[in-house]
This record gives sequence, C-alpha cells and structure tokens, in this order.
Amino acid sequence: MQWTSDTLEFFKIILTGSAYDESSWMTLDTRVWGEHGPPRWKRRLGQGLHRILSRRGWTLIRQNKYDDHLRDTGRDWPIVGYTMIGRQRLNHLQQCLETIHSESVPGNLIETGVWRGGACMLMKATLKALGDQQRVIYLADSFTGLPPPDNPQDGWDLSGMPYLAVSADQVRRNFERFGLWDERIKIIKGWFQDTLPTSATGPLALLRLDGDLYESTKVALHALYNRVSPGGFVIIDDYHAWPSCQRAVQEFITSLDCPVHLTEIDGTGVYWRKP
Repeated sequence: MQWTSDTLEFFKIILTGSAYDESSWMTLDTRVWGEHGPPRWKRRLGQGLHRILSRRGWTLIRQNKYDDHLRDTGRDWPIVGYTMIGRQRLNHLQQCLETIHSESVPGNLIETGVWRGGACMLMKATLKALGDQQRVIYLADSFTGLPPPDNPQDGWDLSGMPYLAVSADQVRRNFERFGLWDERIKIIKGWFQDTLPTSATGPLALLRLDGDLYESTKVALHALYNRVSPGGFVIIDDYHAWPSCQRAVQEFITSLDCPVHLTEIDGTGVYWRKP
C-alpha cells in the first residue's frame, strides 16, 4: 500500500471502526463496567458467562446506537476496529510524528498499553508516509489484559475482562493485515514493572502512555521519561478518564526539576514536550 495523507485519513476510519454503525454494539463483558456500575461479583459473573459462551462460539451483544461524537473523542469501545482512542487523539498522534520528523527529534517510539495495536499501526503508517525508515516502534503490554489495581480507589477493576486481553500474536496479525509489520516493530511483553526498567528502547522521541491505572502510569513514567529526547512528546491517553492516572502524572511532574506544561488534546488525553 502507498501511504499518503489521504490513505492515512482513510486508515483512521478503519482503525476506529467508524465505517460501521454496528461498531458501537457492546459485548456482555464490556457492558457491565463503570465507576457507578454493578458490584464486582456481578461484573465477574457477567465476564465468566461471556467466556463460557465464547468457548462455544457465541457472544451476547447489546445494540447501542452509534454516536459519532463519542467515537471522535474516544469515549466508547468499538466492537470492531483496532483502537478505542478516537479520531482526535489519532490526529494528534500523527501531528506529533510529523513534527518529530520535520524537527529531526532523535529517538524511537513507544506505547505502553496497546490493546489491538491501532495507535502503533498509525505510527508505522505515518512513518512510511514520511519516508522514515530508521525509527523503531515498541509495543509494551501484558497482552493478557489489565492487572487489578493495587488500591481499589486507584481505578476501576477491569482485570479478567476478555475484551481487553489481546495476544501479542493477534496484534502482530493486525499489523500484517495492512503490510505494516517488519523488523522495526518490537514487542515488550509482560507487566510494566517487570519489563520497562530494563527494556532496551534507546532514546525516545515519543512516549505514549495508555496503561490506565495509577501503578502502570507511575512505573512507565519513572522507567522511560529520562530516555525521552529534548523536544520529544509525552502523551497521556487517560489523563481525564482515570483520576488515578491523573494523580500518578501530577505526582511525577511535580518531582521534576524542569517544570512542564500539560496541553489538552480532546478532553481526555493530554501531552507535553520535554524541555
């Protein structure tokens, strides 16, 4: 495929699942989550039923109405598609990569928490459109879903949710489907505290955090921020969606010797450029 500005725009429709009204339908295991949702035992019961049905080739679906604003701002979970971050955050990610390229900011790219790989797929497609054949993209994830929060007050417990557990092999197949997989795509598999501190990423031009939880955000910042080049981008996907994520970011930036200014992306995500 020839990657151009036009094909990138079309690709973002594919990545977000926006071409299909049915993409707003929700499976049983995503229907029951939320800050004011049912108790944990009821969520677990629903998730368990979903797993039993899945093993038999069945699933239960709730037919939600498609909302273009929710999809644009990444506030729903598409049943089809490759990312849930929405078009505005995808547009911003593309702009960051174009700036990194035009300003020759040195370093590789990493996302911590990749789900189906959609954001990193856009990174790779954008690098191809820019003719950048040197940078490596690192995909860091457990590839088994989210861990339970260390503290129940630090975020919703989404552990054990099959919808969020996408294997590394499946993510690779998603890249391959669009001719995007090559030797400059690297998988970092495991819990962040076990993998990120010793990961051999080299300098980073872009650090994108999408780990949701307090501990996941904290570990990623402490392990990787010093590797970000001056002028590099730090993107926090869930800053306004998860109070625990926001708290981890605020604790980290107040500890920095050089202050940073957070800039809004779409009402959920924020970013800053490293001084």
